[in-house]
Amino acid sequence: MKFTIVFAGLLGVFLTPALANYNINVNDDNNNAGSGQQSVSINNEHNVANVDNNNGWDSWNSIWDYGNGFAATRLFQKKTCIVHKMNKEVMPSIQSLDALVKEKKLQGKGPGGPPPKGLMYSVNPNKVDDLSKFGKNIANMCRGIPTYMAEEMQEASLFFYSGTCYTTSILWIVDISFCGDTVEN
Repeated sequence: MKFTIVFAGLLGVFLTPALANYNINVNDDNNNAGSGQQSVSINNEHNVANVDNNNGWDSWNSIWDYGNGFAATRLFQKKTCIVHKMNKEVMPSIQSLDALVKEKKLQGKGPGGPPPKGLMYSVNPNKVDDLSKFGKNIANMCRGIPTYMAEEMQEASLFFYSGTCYTTSILWIVDISFCGDTVEN
């Protein structure tokens, strides 16, 4: 009986951090890059990360839904939402996201550290009609505003692209650029 209680107690101690929700806040005090303040909220139970970039009119919010493999970014200035498949080779796993942010923050690697990985997406100009296929988290964030699907551009396409892009820099870990008419206007 005592073994069962001790085992259950130890199991609770080890599982609690794995299922916990937690926040990571990063301030850009110098604001050289214009990034303002970013925060990451991670919900391990639902396998979702929420990234908020608070920088006045250039603010945006991004949800990375690791459960269904989609991410969405709401661009407040553009009054649009852009959904894309997550590139798991470039975007950090939910387990490593916390460690990466803490490492960069504690070691002062922020904007002066190694360059972040980059992704570039071409935004389809046709609005998405059914948000439910992206899961309830993304559907709730994008409901009521024009939403567009974006496809990752490969290296050959990057060389020939000359249009305007809107870039979101996620805590010095990954830069995601959205390109096309919907972000230019």
